[in-house]
Order: sequence, then structure tokens, then C-alpha cells
Amino acid sequence: MRIALVTDAWDPQVNGVVRTLHALTDELVRRGHEVEVIAPCQFRSWPCPSYPEIRLALAGSHAVGERLAAFRPEAIHISTEGPLGWAARRWCLAHGRQFTTAYHTQFPEYLARRSHLPAAVFWPYIRHFHAPSSGIMAATSTLREQLAAHGLTRLRPWGRGVDLDQFGQDMAPPDLFLQLPRPIQLYVGRVAVEKNVESFLATPNAGSKVVVGDGPALSRLQAEFPEAIFLGRQSGRALAACYAGADVFVFPSRTDTFGLVMIEALASGTPVAAYPVPGPIDVLTSESGCMAETLEQAIAGALQLDRARCREHGRSFTWEASTDQFLAALTPECPQQAPQELRAA
Repeated sequence: MRIALVTDAWDPQVNGVVRTLHALTDELVRRGHEVEVIAPCQFRSWPCPSYPEIRLALAGSHAVGERLAAFRPEAIHISTEGPLGWAARRWCLAHGRQFTTAYHTQFPEYLARRSHLPAAVFWPYIRHFHAPSSGIMAATSTLREQLAAHGLTRLRPWGRGVDLDQFGQDMAPPDLFLQLPRPIQLYVGRVAVEKNVESFLATPNAGSKVVVGDGPALSRLQAEFPEAIFLGRQSGRALAACYAGADVFVFPSRTDTFGLVMIEALASGTPVAAYPVPGPIDVLTSESGCMAETLEQAIAGALQLDRARCREHGRSFTWEASTDQFLAALTPECPQQAPQELRAA
């Protein structure tokens, strides 16, 4: 199948959405599908206000439509609600093409944290974007229930997976970890206000706190918590070693839709401490994580869990199963002829 994937989240961004889309496209290509990714790197772009690491494409529906028409996709998936997502949505509606969408990010909650406005102010934007979608993919049952409560009903399950070749408990810990007081408490992810990293760093639990990742709040948190260890971005074997070498993985976010980093930690044999909120309540079991109203309690509880049980649960999430769900949610159709003005361009 010829699948067009339109996304505002792509390289060089480092986050769970980008990693999910890379894993998906790799698995689709492995199965023999042809995938065309339309991403910000193909257009002029400008830095997102207050988050310059994210580039916003300066592209309208004509520019995006040219690429879609030239590729002649049998299925179109719009992955994000950014400028490229809106441009592809407008083109599809204008040309009678069906498309699916995905709800990767809790934008109403994120924007509420940044703007200090109620999340309800931003939900009409989300409803309007996804309403024409023939299938809205969401990772968890809790998330689908939330979307349904806001009037979005064409919902499809699309879970996440783990690179089981990369993440495993047999990985040797980083040399630095051998010098740190135990227990080592690890956070991996964007260092941004919506991730609530400061709640983790402020916990009184004994041991060492390690942060892996980058983001707009990094310099502020380094100044506020000088006793914490900030390793910056890590990838590949270095990231896997951090997961495997930690005693507990701390997931302080209250606004994530899933939390890919949680299952990577679990597959590495590391238990998870989190709040009892959407994401953790859908991913964790009593044997793989501890959820509590305070991270202090959650960390203490997670440290008592069996690492082998954690690894078993983490390894139950595969990209093969995730890709099966994605394909089942698509709405393939015969590609239409490109409009005359696009063929002549």
C-alpha cells in the first residue's frame, strides 16, 4: 500500500511522537508498504515561540497537496495538529480524500500550562481538526473515552511498542552510575514545563536523581536543582544503558497520552513510579509500577517491585502489534488523478 504520513513532528526533534513515527515507518517499509513522509524539513520553517527546538513549517495546502498528488497515496494519515496537519486536512477536504488522524499530544492541557488559560478554551480547536477524520487513532482506552466525551467518536486503537533489540536489562550501566549513591532515580524525556520534571527533582527520596533529555526548562532546572545530574540527550546504547542502570524510572507528567519512555524502562527491567493519571493507569500494572498521589510514595513503592516482572510486562509491547493496529485503522482508497494544475506544475 502507498501510505502518505503527514507530520509536524520529525527530525531533528527528539520526543515520543517522532520515535513512534520512525518505528512505524520502519515496520511498514519492512512489510513492503511504500511510505511518503511529509515533514517540516521539506519546507521553510520558523522556530515555535517559547520552544525553538520545534520548527513550524511555512507551507500551505497547495505546497503540501503537490507532494500528496505526486505520490498518489492509497491512504493518507495526518499525525499532528500543526501547520502541515492543517494544510493536508484542507487539501484532503477540497479533493474529496479520506484521511485518518492521531491524537498524540494533550494540546489543551499543554497550552493551558503555558498560557494559564483553562484547557476548555483549546478543545474546540481539537474537535474542529479531528471531526472530518475517518478514524482518530488514540493509544489508550482512557484517551479514547476522553475524546468521546468531547464529541469525537470515530476512534481507533493504536498502541505503542518497544525496540526489544535495544532495550533490555542485560545492558551494562553507564560508568557514571557506578559512582552514584543508590537508589538511582531516572527521568527520560523533554525538559519542559508540561512534563512536570520539577516535581520529581523536588522529592526528598534518598539516592541520586538523573535527568536525560533537553528542552526549554533545562537551564532553569539545572540552577534550581544543582544536586541533580543532567546528562542531556542520549540515544542508542547510551540511552538503553541509562534505563537498565537505574533503580526506578520516574514519570512525573500528568498530561501525556501514553508515555513511550515508561515501556522502554520496563523492557529494561526498571520499575516505574508515576501519578495515577491517564497514561500510567493504562500502561502500568501493580507488578510493573507504583502509582500514588505523591511521587515520594510512588518511588518508594516502585523500588520494592520485581525487575523480572517489569521486564516481562515491558516486552509485551511490540511495534509489530502497534503497526497491525495502525493498518487496521487506515481508510485505503484508490488514489485519484492529481488535479490538472498540480500535474502541470
